[in-house]
Amino acid sequence: MDAHVSPEGTLDFLSQREILKLRDASEGGLYDLFRRCALAVLNSGSKTDNTKEILEQHQNFEIRLVPQAFGVKLEVRNAPDSAFVDGRMIRGIRNHLFAVLRDILYVSNQREQRLFDLDSPEGTTEFVYHILRNAGVLRNPERLNLVVCWGGHSINPVEYAYTKKVGYHLGLRGFNICTGCGPGAMKGPMKGAAVGHAKQRIEDGRYIGLTEPGIIAAESPNALVNALVILPDIEKRLEAFVRLGHAFIVFPGGAGTTEEILYLAGILLHPENAGFPFPIIFTGPKESEAYFEQIDHFLGGILGHQVRKLYRIIIGQPEEVARAIQANVAAVRNHRRASGDAFYFNWMLKIARALQEPFHPTHANMAALPLNENLSPHELATNLRRLFSGIVAGNIKDEGIRAVEKNGPFLLNGEQRLLLMLDRLLTAFCEQQRMRLPDGAEYQPCYRLAT
Repeated sequence: MDAHVSPEGTLDFLSQREILKLRDASEGGLYDLFRRCALAVLNSGSKTDNTKEILEQHQNFEIRLVPQAFGVKLEVRNAPDSAFVDGRMIRGIRNHLFAVLRDILYVSNQREQRLFDLDSPEGTTEFVYHILRNAGVLRNPERLNLVVCWGGHSINPVEYAYTKKVGYHLGLRGFNICTGCGPGAMKGPMKGAAVGHAKQRIEDGRYIGLTEPGIIAAESPNALVNALVILPDIEKRLEAFVRLGHAFIVFPGGAGTTEEILYLAGILLHPENAGFPFPIIFTGPKESEAYFEQIDHFLGGILGHQVRKLYRIIIGQPEEVARAIQANVAAVRNHRRASGDAFYFNWMLKIARALQEPFHPTHANMAALPLNENLSPHELATNLRRLFSGIVAGNIKDEGIRAVEKNGPFLLNGEQRLLLMLDRLLTAFCEQQRMRLPDGAEYQPCYRLAT
């Protein structure tokens, strides 16, 4: 469909340079980026998670900025029909569309002005903070109530129903939800919390979705998200989760969820973060118990038994999960009060530079990742995080898919014991169809292990 849409009280005005950036790819190269992210938003609800397929299916899609005397308007051509009702764009999708425009322009402007030293940990954290503040998601709550929920976008119906139950019990206790904004385990907790909030007459429930340009097409924002933020890359997206969240829940997932778990492990196993209160709960229905046994075995076998002290596993008890979150957040609140840290942004947690640097999953970079037991646990977790980030790219990101098509699967090197444990986990993910949305076709791995 074709349409003209205007913002509602946000981003009403743009400078001439910003308009040029979006109208001409030669002026900063933002048009292609904006088009790709905008298409992902308009294609919300799609059953494919292959970014390359989505872009190829909508080759005729166009989006242009139309400057007017009284503000800005977007002209959309050949957009997916699902974004409209009776010829009018769905209001939530329109809001997401302008959130994309807001964040892409803000990040570009800040990088041009070079206000932040992105080669330093402190400068990177400041950059993440300012992106979140510009998006309006930073608030100074009287109580800590933002729970980050991670998990797969291709979970089965039983697992999805369970995520809604957990979200419901969180909502009844006044907790807000932050996820990767997509379907599956990213949507379920928000949907459940919305019902809990409605029963408690909470009218300002927050459902924050954090994404990045490389993955937004594969995990388009779901309809519950009422605060969408597009971070410039996966590393800043992960840092945004950690700085915003007061507690973390991990549902069943695949390579992307494992990447997120390893990111947390890389932070919390660092000696400077020892004893830092950071609630993490792994949970799922009884049918997912074997999945968490595999994850627990993998983490403990590779990173050592100390990693198991970082999380608690609760199976088949959604209300107990909410109670545990409520109890553990009290310790976080006391720690932040005692240390003087902000309630709305976790400044004091140390995130090493190696976890902030963007990792480009080329074949050379993937093959060169050090995977050996001489590394400290937090360093090994950091390298494994990069490895799983590359697998995600090869599965669903346009650039990664094309690289694998051209040069074959990524080669993964490392010590034999580590590779064997990695192979067992990835094989289990394939058997459980957790690597990408099941579409009837056999999964073709984007990686191969050195022997």
